[in-house]
Amino acid sequence: MALSEELDKLAELHQRSALSDEEFARAKARLLGGSPPAGGNDFTSAINALRRSRGDRWIAGVCGGLATATGMESWAWRLILAVLLLCGGTGLLLYVLMWIFVPSE
Repeated sequence: MALSEELDKLAELHQRSALSDEEFARAKARLLGGSPPAGGNDFTSAINALRRSRGDRWIAGVCGGLATATGMESWAWRLILAVLLLCGGTGLLLYVLMWIFVPSE
């Protein structure tokens, strides 16, 4: 399907109120190969910005990175993971997985 046909379909869906203004703008930007407009999904940007801390670390910097990404204190994340450690080792599993998969700063 040609690009012009896809844009026409998007415009038609937008006119019939099947797409909101924001959805229409995002779909159009995606079709045209540009980046989506500002104000996209905040959760996705936060996840992509997550990094292990080099300065605020005890073992691997996971809690320091979570603190930076969420705005909570790193001691609170350490406490949460310690409590989860007592719940069948879930905290340890999460910590190790984040140590492996979250890149360092």
